[in-house]
Amino acid sequence: MNTRTILWMIPLLLYLAFTWWYTNTEGPLTEAEIEHFSEGLTNAGFDPERVERLRTFMANDTGRQFIMLNNIDLNEHPPVVEGAPENASAQELMELYMQYMWPALLKRACHPVYAGRPIFDSMDVVGIENAEGFNVWEWDQGALMRYRSRRDLMEIVANPAFQGRHDFKTAALTKTIAYPLENLIYLSDPRLLLALMLFALTSLLDLALFRRVR
Repeated sequence: MNTRTILWMIPLLLYLAFTWWYTNTEGPLTEAEIEHFSEGLTNAGFDPERVERLRTFMANDTGRQFIMLNNIDLNEHPPVVEGAPENASAQELMELYMQYMWPALLKRACHPVYAGRPIFDSMDVVGIENAEGFNVWEWDQGALMRYRSRRDLMEIVANPAFQGRHDFKTAALTKTIAYPLENLIYLSDPRLLLALMLFALTSLLDLALFRRVR
């Protein structure tokens, strides 16, 4: 194997290794897994209605990645939560929650895609009764979180350790809306960006090292 072949093989192998880790290769959830996670959710204290909704979410698994869209309104005066400092702010409570979530997310190739702060109230609210009463106009943050698969999400939320941490999030929020999206257009997929970056860098190295020889 000559030097030029090795030059192209190294980024190719790096890309294949990353893609294998980043992509769900286990397919949709099986019936056995759905039963296992449903039992774990029940044991973790989820109410029956929520368990049933998540069970439907699992049963319709396509095996594909998805993005969780989060609208967040922080509580200006959060209640006292066991395990949190006295008079902890909403942001401090969210940080305690994320102490569990970050390791659980990142080791499963789940990560933020986008986060931002509103520059104005909701500009279009249609078909929601008592919208003023629920105050769907005002939000503090918006975020998109990428999940490799529904299996990864359920492994996180069905873990008993999640419930203690989730209390911090609940206390930190006045209201939130979160729902999953399966991608139609996703131009910032790291697999695409990594492929373009590796190809560009390797091409430049190839030109610098070998084209001059000719």
